[in-house]
Amino acid sequence: MAGGVTGFENSLFGADAPRPLADRLRPKTIDDVVGQDHLLGPEGSIRRFLDQGRLTSLILWGTPGCGKTTIARLLADHTDLAFEPLSAIFSGVADLRKVFDRAESRRMQGQGTCLFVDEIHRFNKAQQDSFLPYVENGTIILVGATTENPSFELNAALLSRCQVFVLNRLEHDAFETMLQRAEEEEDRKLPLTQEARWALMDMADGDGRYLLNMAEALYALGTSNEMDVEELGRVVQKRLPVYDKGQDSHYNLVSALHKAVRGSDVDAALYWLGRMLEGGEDPNFIARRLLVMSYEDIGMADPNAAVQALNAWQTFERLGNPEGQMALSQAVVYLATAPKSNAQYKSLKAAKGLAKETGSLPPPKHILNAPTKMMREMGYGVGYQYDHDSEDGFSGQNFFPENLAREKLYQPVERGFERDVNKRLEYWEGLRKKRNKI
Repeated sequence: MAGGVTGFENSLFGADAPRPLADRLRPKTIDDVVGQDHLLGPEGSIRRFLDQGRLTSLILWGTPGCGKTTIARLLADHTDLAFEPLSAIFSGVADLRKVFDRAESRRMQGQGTCLFVDEIHRFNKAQQDSFLPYVENGTIILVGATTENPSFELNAALLSRCQVFVLNRLEHDAFETMLQRAEEEEDRKLPLTQEARWALMDMADGDGRYLLNMAEALYALGTSNEMDVEELGRVVQKRLPVYDKGQDSHYNLVSALHKAVRGSDVDAALYWLGRMLEGGEDPNFIARRLLVMSYEDIGMADPNAAVQALNAWQTFERLGNPEGQMALSQAVVYLATAPKSNAQYKSLKAAKGLAKETGSLPPPKHILNAPTKMMREMGYGVGYQYDHDSEDGFSGQNFFPENLAREKLYQPVERGFERDVNKRLEYWEGLRKKRNKI
């Protein structure tokens, strides 16, 4: 079993450097890991593998600081595999080749290799493909760690050879255990009131490593006087929310915003808007999505929703940050509180489906223009009735292809403005039946 500080860990601190508190408190056994009982507890999926004395290639997906690296190292310990750590940020093809060569050499001597790859999603397609033969023939047991959705970021071929395990974001119970261990390690209490202790956990925002780093900063002050929440805020900074504008958080949060608006939950919608803005999302991206929502989820139930969304976008473009954010907030409130209907959205899908199904049926000749003599002789425009010359401004003529029965594609709901639209449609349908009888 390879031990000590190796590989990319040396790039963070030298072998002789003082070890940070987070490293000193790194769990030494699977039972020491906190917050992941669904995987490592008595009934956990990974625990069952270990109890059976086997380990398969797997991907650990979770937020920063939830224990991915620690679990990977302990898995290698538990199965007596040589541990090879790599970071996809600092490694390339040459580094992978060296690892594979060492793994093949160990295999010939009867020892397996656990290759841990941190941030595995940062390897490109070719680099990910290079794992395949070694995973497939058992030369390496691959344990990849990622903060991004593996189904988006990893090759399908590699993903099919690995099991994906989702790690929990660390909560207060796990944090309390970690702080108690820190106090035992330092042999002194954290200089915090109970309220400040809770605030410290909130500030860590699910990241155990960040929590211990903040605790170490507090110990470094050398004070024994308990700090309250206000004093704590002056000493340590809140962890920035996890938000990658180009990756999973980007899509998760906009999905949450969209569904809150669709569900008419204005307060939740405002919360997700705030999360996106605080995370540094491009407000123009938010504005575009609000405009999409106005057509997809509100439509004719309140046609003014689209006007409000477009006005908010244009207002932001003129005002910029931070004032323009008020326009986006107002649009979110309007959309979330508006009556909802996806009838026109469904009608477009139905119309496209019908068009695909029926092919290239020509329009009826009576509604075609006849600018040439030949077209007039062919019957183009013959029998067309100009609606404005008809009683009630409605001719009741058929505008579908001649061999296609009428289809009711648009079916408005009895909400908002679509109640009035329904009355209009009923009126036109009644006149159509009356004209056709004549």
